[in-house]
Amino acid sequence: MAERTPAKGSRRTRATASMADVARLAGVSSQTVSRVSNGYAGVNEETRQQVLEAMRELGYRPNSAARALKRGEFRTIGVITFTLSTTGNVRTLEAIATSAAEEGYAVTLLPVAVPTSDEVRGAFSRLEELAVDAVIVIMEVHLLDAATVKLPPHVQVVVVDSDAGDHYTVVDTDQAGGTRTAVHHLLDLGHRTVWHLGGPEGSFAAQRRADAWRAALAEAGRPAPPLVRGDWSAESGYRAGLELAAREECTAVFAANDQMALGLLRALHEGGRRVPEDVSVIGFDDIPEASSFLPPLTTLHQDFAEVGRLCVQAVLRKMRPDGAEHGTTLVPTRLVLRQSTAAPPGAH
Repeated sequence: MAERTPAKGSRRTRATASMADVARLAGVSSQTVSRVSNGYAGVNEETRQQVLEAMRELGYRPNSAARALKRGEFRTIGVITFTLSTTGNVRTLEAIATSAAEEGYAVTLLPVAVPTSDEVRGAFSRLEELAVDAVIVIMEVHLLDAATVKLPPHVQVVVVDSDAGDHYTVVDTDQAGGTRTAVHHLLDLGHRTVWHLGGPEGSFAAQRRADAWRAALAEAGRPAPPLVRGDWSAESGYRAGLELAAREECTAVFAANDQMALGLLRALHEGGRRVPEDVSVIGFDDIPEASSFLPPLTTLHQDFAEVGRLCVQAVLRKMRPDGAEHGTTLVPTRLVLRQSTAAPPGAH
């Protein structure tokens, strides 16, 4: 029985096919295969399709490690974050991953177990092992400064924290601007003052919103009621809401996030306070479920997708030879009017 002659280019197995094998099968040079593999311009479409077809037939995959050494980049962005339990961090991370993929970059997550300087320092030390080109830090910058981290050479950093100052390239939501919008909306409806259901004391985001709340009331010449704190969860909003429901003088509440606003709505209902007839409630985030609250929640929309996109664009600019200067980019919020805010009782 005659032995079957191997098809052209099939002498090598899928696991060991080389660039030279692809070049022979496609009838082009190895340099052309390299240009197609790396996405360079200057290869006509017909030739590019020939090369891609040869790659598929042989099961060839470019050697990303070798390519990284040759080009001096790994096409990977590291993301350091403390917690994935908050809406903001999860949605920002999702946006970063999506934007990075669109630019041809992968994302490596470096979680920090507890918010201490030692944990942050440990996360940065792992960068040397994971081979990333840049880092996006979703964490209060005081932890980054306290850790006195030493960055691997050529690794660029962007921080998602609007209090980071001039030492870093910063992208963040305009926390203070959004808070002022919330307070002014309630005051414009006729409320004498606005109570605040704040986030946890250790959170810089919560502190920024609380500071902006006080400042907005002071600018309007209105008294600031005692701040009531939660921990970002609906349960903490419910517990704080029981206290607020018992205060008849409370007619308007700005909650630092939508989850706490959800718990607050329940507490007000159980306390016999109608929303918005007796008490107006406004949140912060505009989570997808906010329109399904009872009543649908008026809130400040955070554009997490834009924050993530701008973070990726910022690190890519910093990786260029003329890398971007330090500076802060704030993404504005947008007031979303629903049915949880109205004029106070007795207003005409």
